[in-house]
Amino acid sequence: MTPITLIARAIQKERSRADMSLSALASKAGLAKSTLSQLEAGQGNPSVETLWAIASALDIPFSFLFEAPQPEVTIIRADEGVQLSSEDSEMSATLLANCPPTSRRDLYRMQLHKGSVRRSGPHPQGTIEHAFIASGRVRLGPAGSSEELGPADYFRYPADVDHAYEALTDQAMLMLVIESPR
Repeated sequence: MTPITLIARAIQKERSRADMSLSALASKAGLAKSTLSQLEAGQGNPSVETLWAIASALDIPFSFLFEAPQPEVTIIRADEGVQLSSEDSEMSATLLANCPPTSRRDLYRMQLHKGSVRRSGPHPQGTIEHAFIASGRVRLGPAGSSEELGPADYFRYPADVDHAYEALTDQAMLMLVIESPR
């Protein structure tokens, strides 16, 4: 199954679960109805921002848009996985593990490039992000209280407010866990 097929099925399923019309979801996500319709039809190449807007409008974790049956054991090599890129910055994220239906936790490997800031709007109320820096130096966290971190540093911060990620070295890699209340 292709990534766009997974996304299309997930949007349809979650929109139905939320009992939202296509128009209502498009409006709440700040998207054109035609864009959302194309995505549900399995067409297009959505950006990270578009998918975050849809997930936020549906009040679901981002990873719900990529749900697929998972085997009990999973290995994702460094050059594998569904990679998502940002329109606004030189950032890419690879979903490593989505959460089971009984919890809300997603695990990402993020690669950032110097000179580009990835800004994120608030996630659902009570969302916490856990960041572990694997390589490089990064400034990240809530607007107004971001921190500079280096290899092996860990930072836990609220993500239900505006926050950002910025590489301070040519490249940086971090592990990001997004934990949302049920």
